[in-house]
Amino acid sequence: MRIGLLTQWFDPEPGPAALPGMLARALADRGHEVQVLTGFPNYPSGRLAPGYRLARRVDETDGPARVRRVALYPSHDRSAPRRLANYGSFAVSALVSGTPVLRGLDALWVGNSPISVALPMWFTRYVHRVPVLLHVLDLWPDSVLASGFLGAGRVSRTVERGMAAWCGAMYRSAARVAHVSPGAAELLAGRGVPREKLVHIPMWADETLGVRATDLRADLGLHPDQVVLVYAGALGEAQGLDSLIDACARSGDPRLVCLIAGSGTTEERLRRRAEAVGAANVRFLGQLPRDRMPALMATGDVHYVSLRPGGMSAYTMPSKVQSTLAAGRALLVAAEGDAAAVARDSGAGITARPGDPDSIADALREVCDLGREKLDLLGQAGRAHYDRMFSVATGADRVERTLHEMVAAGPVRASRRRRPADG
Repeated sequence: MRIGLLTQWFDPEPGPAALPGMLARALADRGHEVQVLTGFPNYPSGRLAPGYRLARRVDETDGPARVRRVALYPSHDRSAPRRLANYGSFAVSALVSGTPVLRGLDALWVGNSPISVALPMWFTRYVHRVPVLLHVLDLWPDSVLASGFLGAGRVSRTVERGMAAWCGAMYRSAARVAHVSPGAAELLAGRGVPREKLVHIPMWADETLGVRATDLRADLGLHPDQVVLVYAGALGEAQGLDSLIDACARSGDPRLVCLIAGSGTTEERLRRRAEAVGAANVRFLGQLPRDRMPALMATGDVHYVSLRPGGMSAYTMPSKVQSTLAAGRALLVAAEGDAAAVARDSGAGITARPGDPDSIADALREVCDLGREKLDLLGQAGRAHYDRMFSVATGADRVERTLHEMVAAGPVRASRRRRPADG
């Protein structure tokens, strides 16, 4: 098949932004002709990646896949106008300078975040008559509201309604709508997406983290008998990490060390809280560079995932769940719904009630009682579960099968000409 990928995020951008590139290469390795439409890499710093200069468009290759990059306004700070400029500039550039390379495709995969990708998606769907698989990687407007980015008040509510209507139009135009967690299916169905359109395609992870790196235990002065819990990620309100700090102070096991890596709006508050409650077993590492993440992953005997109860937590699947499973490490999950279900089903996890320091402290004691060797066995079970349910190969299978079904179900287009090489 001739398959297109439309995504604002792509290699060499790190973390979740790298996941579309893994799909592109997996589909190309299966013999498909793959064309990617994306922007110039600038995540997460808001500065162009080394080796890139902004231009209206540039064509390159990524292994066997072809990539067209189009201009955008690089920014990823907390400024709403600059963030909107980032999203909107990519959407307009992709529409004007990118959609010609999507002509003549059999099917198009679209990563829905940000939802401004609808502009080039709709043009490709209705003008080029290409069926679309819309992969709902983030639920909008829910994720924006949860982040507090819009604030509150009448304007916020008006924007929320506008985004909801925009997303509804995206769902209607797609031949299939993929969701990454089981709970999201009910939510999308409740928003009017026909169930026959819905397909469960979980996201994969950076599987290079599974290659065991030299850990940081010696650098951090950790002893062989100490049990290390790692939290790596955003330090924000949605993660509810205050309860982890309190639980560490209450755990009572001298073997426990909690490492917190990352930054965010609650970092200073969490540092003060750790000092106030006497959580001397908590260490803040700050924001580590990307090339240190495999070593941090290897350092943790168990990795912590948490979401504040309520809101989106029941149907949110944090990407660190898949990353931890892929790395073969154990999980401690303080969250409701789908994330907790994966911890239980995989055999890799221990669960606790979110926002409950006593429950989390009990889980920490269980972690310490298991010890490092048994926690490693939990991690091995998690890696096996990842290979079955979340791997890049499994995800590519599901995407490929869904695209084949879309093409088989859709009308034959009048033109099967190849797109012009110069776009």
